Amino acid sequence: MKFTINGGKKLQGEVQLTGAKNAATKMMIASLLTEEPCILKNFPQIGDTEIVAELCQLIGAQLEYGDHELKIHTPVIKQTEVMSLSRRNRIPILAIGPLLARAGEAEVPILGGDKIGPRPVNLHVNALKALGAEITVTKDSYKAVAKDGLKGASIDLQFPSVGATENIILAAVLAKGETTVNNAAIEPEVIDLIKMLQNMGAVIDLGANRTIKITGVEKLKGVTHSIISDRNEAVSFACLAVATDGDILVKDARQNDLLTFLDALKKIGGGYEIVDEGIRFYKEKELSSIEIETGSHPKFMTDWQQPFTVLLTQAQGNSIIHETIYEDRFGYTNDLNQMGADIKTSSECLGGLDCRFNSKGFSHSITVHGPTPLKAINTQVRDLRSGMVNIISALIAEGTSLISGIEEIDRGYEKIDERLQGLGAEINRLR
Repeated sequence: MKFTINGGKKLQGEVQLTGAKNAATKMMIASLLTEEPCILKNFPQIGDTEIVAELCQLIGAQLEYGDHELKIHTPVIKQTEVMSLSRRNRIPILAIGPLLARAGEAEVPILGGDKIGPRPVNLHVNALKALGAEITVTKDSYKAVAKDGLKGASIDLQFPSVGATENIILAAVLAKGETTVNNAAIEPEVIDLIKMLQNMGAVIDLGANRTIKITGVEKLKGVTHSIISDRNEAVSFACLAVATDGDILVKDARQNDLLTFLDALKKIGGGYEIVDEGIRFYKEKELSSIEIETGSHPKFMTDWQQPFTVLLTQAQGNSIIHETIYEDRFGYTNDLNQMGADIKTSSECLGGLDCRFNSKGFSHSITVHGPTPLKAINTQVRDLRSGMVNIISALIAEGTSLISGIEEIDRGYEKIDERLQGLGAEINRLR
């Protein structure tokens, strides 16, 4: 499928955020920990939740959908080997803990998902081994066995990986004894998962200095839980408002989840107003340059740098973004340069402290010189987040753009074309 977009329109109006993709998919996996029904409210109907739904159904889950609501019930684990997925993302490895807890064995496919470079899967594997799982990594799968069940352990993460932290929590809540996670991720989606598990009967303590302690329990119960709004969507719509010189009320945007972004937006000339319904975004003055370094929450999120870069192409001066989470996430700048942007990549740690990619040859910093007018081109979506770059840049470019491979965008943004049309965008889906 493809999008055609006519640029040059100011986007105005209101848009409703959906539930967070990065919370909903993990909560679907968490539901596998209990034989009782779980109800997820504010549930996003997107490609990634469809992929996880297929995984859960193969395992034995029964799914009933309502209006942005999912009832998911897994009374019996019917299958511990789930290799026949029609599509893949990076969630299946998180199912190992629940499968080991309820069935003692698991086999799931190798990670797929965003095409943004290698994932630190060794953190997952080593953590599961520390909890007592015997892990075998094959060409296509991860096989795990825990004949005597999982047992609590002290685990030190080399990096505060969101996925590894979630994997440990999901595996440890039904393990015997206490598990301590040091240098854990504390992103809002992780905290929301913890809240859900606590309401299911899990014992999880948030300590100081990124420490999480989990005391295993024998059994978890069902739960009704409302998923937090998607902060990545909020940032995407905020950048759209400022980039098009528009005015958008992003309903259910949460200031607590966006503090670092809001600070950066204000510094470059964007404006925002906190209101009862959410946050209103607009352009306050001519945009100026900035230096940004991505990092683990509460720092500037890696998923925010892509739409923010589009803003920086319209800012006066030289801006710098130093990416410290993934080593290869600036491929989308080639598309922006073809549209007329002036962006240069660097393997150096620009504008900040040295990071773990220093002197390793990875292009993990960029310099953006602006402002530069953008012109419409035909592009192919590289991955989910850079797909939003394609959309935002096309909406401010002169002419008509054609964006192919929009299935990647549909993985994380529910009916994005219809919601943008509601803001005045000229965007059409071609099937």
